[in-house]
Order: sequence, then structure tokens, then C-alpha cells
Amino acid sequence: MATRKQTTHPTAEKDPTDWVTGDEPMTGPQESYLNTLAREAGEEVNADLTKAEASEKIDELQEKTGRGTANKPKKPRARKKGE
Repeated sequence: MATRKQTTHPTAEKDPTDWVTGDEPMTGPQESYLNTLAREAGEEVNADLTKAEASEKIDELQEKTGRGTANKPKKPRARKKGE
């Protein structure tokens, strides 16, 4: 039985500027998520971004809003009556 050698790490991320399709228009899901993040951040987003530009803007807005990050600040839980 032949084994396949994995050439890249499964969690390795490629820089969006190196994407083969990075200069194509952003995808529908990217546009939707960007609009959500932009609304939360109080910003406007150019509708003509490429896939690579949209990815970078998503990263920027996630950091600004705390959304989609592992270090997202936790909301204080609501206190129960008597606490």
C-alpha cells in the first residue's frame, strides 16, 4: 500500500496576496460577512474588493470587533436574582 506524503501543514495559511485566485472578485460569503463586520465596526466597505483584499479586510475588522478570534473578550454573564 502506497502512502501519500503531505507537502503542506493542514493549518498553514497562505498570504492572500499569494493566492492564485486572489485577484478575482470577493465571494458572496466574504461580502456578507464583511458587511456584518463593517456594520459592527461602524465602517463602510468597498463593494469592489478582490478575494485577497476582502480576506485582509475581514482580518482587520475581526481584530477591531473581537469577532471570530480566539482571544475574543467574554461578555459578562447576567446575574441571577440573589447573586
